[in-house]
Amino acid sequence: MPTLAPSVMKQLVQEVFEVLGTPTDMADHVANSLVDSNLSGHDSHGIQLAKGYGEAIQDGWLKPAARPVIDPQSSFLATFTVDGVSGWGPPAAMLAVEGVMERARKFGIGAAVIRRGGHIGRVGQYVERMAAENLIGIVTCNTGSATMPFGGKGPILGTNPIAIAAPRKDGKPSVFFDGSTSVVAGNKLHVLAAKGVQAPPGWLVDKDGNPSTEPTDFFNGGALLPLGGHKGYALSVMVDLMAGMLSGTSAAYLPNFAAANGTLVIAILPEAFMPLDEYLTQVEIACDALKNAPRIDPAHEVLLPGEPERIARRDRGANGIPIPDPTWQALCDFAESLGIQVPK
Repeated sequence: MPTLAPSVMKQLVQEVFEVLGTPTDMADHVANSLVDSNLSGHDSHGIQLAKGYGEAIQDGWLKPAARPVIDPQSSFLATFTVDGVSGWGPPAAMLAVEGVMERARKFGIGAAVIRRGGHIGRVGQYVERMAAENLIGIVTCNTGSATMPFGGKGPILGTNPIAIAAPRKDGKPSVFFDGSTSVVAGNKLHVLAAKGVQAPPGWLVDKDGNPSTEPTDFFNGGALLPLGGHKGYALSVMVDLMAGMLSGTSAAYLPNFAAANGTLVIAILPEAFMPLDEYLTQVEIACDALKNAPRIDPAHEVLLPGEPERIARRDRGANGIPIPDPTWQALCDFAESLGIQVPK
């Protein structure tokens, strides 16, 4: 398994996207998004997606030069719709983020949906951006079928992730949650399969509905389990009814599903409810209480939501990012097919 410098990974991915017709600024944006996911420890949303993105361009599903726009007919005081024009997801999502932040500062809250949006990648990156500006960020999106409904059989619901971030005092990294409403994101099974590792029990079932630990069973008609049983199922349905329906994307189990990420982005201004310093002080008190909570093992500290990602960034930024051989080889082969010289 090679261990790669983030800069090497980014350069190759960006060049692939540019050769396929992506303007440099958007290629840079998407490549940064993927590599940052690897840096954060979420290889499921890292460069392993690059080849699939490239094939989507070649198949005509993704328009690499299309730039997202705000639909002028959709704007109310604090809300608007971004038209992703069937292009790249991360630029569309960031356009929504910047817009809702601007509106939250004016009105106390801002909200947007993205229609005709591509895959937006790791959802947590967007709420982290809002929290860095002392805003509470919420982002959720629906996806294609991958998860069985509670009591059902087969992949019907999407993994439908939800991310929420809260700012901290003195510029400290935010507290944030980023997770799928299924037990695990489907792309994590790609990572396990590339490593030749079995999945933990309770992640998936095979095509007949039998519990399985074989990652490839998911890709052969199997399904992920909903997070927390009926609770994750209910959350996933609500993501469809908010992000999916409001964006016009519909839901994966309905015939009019647009096969895209229907995305809902919300920013909340803490000062709309209390002085910012008072809010941030209360957040710090809460964080201190959690960090000082009794431990099962004194040698292992209680981590705040978002700390595992920061620990991964620190370690991988210093020591490089391990990438499974099949993942790196597939990307290199794809790049070479485009006439790109890959790094040794």
